[in-house]
Amino acid sequence: MKFSIKRTAFIQRLTNVQRTIASKTTIPILTGIKLTLTNEKLILTGSDSDISIEAAIIKSDDNAQLEIEETGATVLPARFFSEIIKKLPGDTFSLNTFENQQTQILAGKSIFKVNGISAEEYPHLPEIEISQKITLAADLLKKVINQTVIAASNQESRPILTGVHLTIYQGQLTAVATDSHRLSQRKIPLDINDLNYDVIVPSRSLIELARMLPDSSEKVELRISENQMLCFFDQTVFYSRLLEGNYPDTAQLIPNNSETELEVNANDFLAAIDRASLLSHEGNYNIVKLTLDPKQQLAKIYGNSPEVGTINEVLNFESLTGKSLEISFNPDYMKDALHSFGQTTVKINFTQPLRPFTLTPSENQSNFIQLITPVRTF
Repeated sequence: MKFSIKRTAFIQRLTNVQRTIASKTTIPILTGIKLTLTNEKLILTGSDSDISIEAAIIKSDDNAQLEIEETGATVLPARFFSEIIKKLPGDTFSLNTFENQQTQILAGKSIFKVNGISAEEYPHLPEIEISQKITLAADLLKKVINQTVIAASNQESRPILTGVHLTIYQGQLTAVATDSHRLSQRKIPLDINDLNYDVIVPSRSLIELARMLPDSSEKVELRISENQMLCFFDQTVFYSRLLEGNYPDTAQLIPNNSETELEVNANDFLAAIDRASLLSHEGNYNIVKLTLDPKQQLAKIYGNSPEVGTINEVLNFESLTGKSLEISFNPDYMKDALHSFGQTTVKINFTQPLRPFTLTPSENQSNFIQLITPVRTF
């Protein structure tokens, strides 16, 4: 294998592929990165057996300046190889692999020699023959992921809750995550009506995918098989295994009515919660209290740390209706929820002090719901 390439173009692909490569693994070859050179492109592959990424640099890409002299493949130690490439002098470098898998990297007056491993020993990625695909805008998929993964559990004691439940039915994609203390649900319409899927994707996979997706309307293809999800975008293929099992029925957790309704600017409320949490984080219990009095049109937030002090703040709001209420909750859950709404007004619907409450955008309320379970303080 022999080629030369522009270093910045190579590093961009290398950085994405490295996301999947662990420093320690039960399969030693997976600490390496696989390079495959064909007559048309250079493919970089990384995997930790749960997530796999293939990123291609095509010969016709003028920005990459890929010059192919001899095709072939090898596996190089990912961490060491990456550090070499990032510190090479000059704008371009050349790479040449010999029959004994020793690889020479040349840039300017610098010459590195790295011992590689035969690419034939690298595990084969899943071959999935699926003609049906879901097409989404990259920025929309990224938003859906970021709005839901925040509620997924990080406790392996209930592995099914560490994933995001994706269902596709009657032209609608629904993404749901919950850790049993909070829940996030996002719905988006699709331009295809004859697909039915019910899968659970590890939240870690989706977080890594979101980091790679561009902030643009570039089209992304999703394909789902029995135990894998594939995502195609920008000369990249992202593979993720699916979690096995049945996700709990979360529809019954969302209240259908409310007794108190607060409408606030998400950013203003987020800032107030952030201030209150400065004290709550100092105490043994990370709790803030919200007091609502619709008759007096008064909303207050209270934070307390016996070691440091207290905070009382009167909130600005758009509207407040219903019954008086006093409710306590984890401020970090509330901050995550509010942050997911961005620059908008949210409606917060409460039923009782110890019953879950919901946050929805003032417009299109049925498409996005965040739910938080309050904390008992007595």
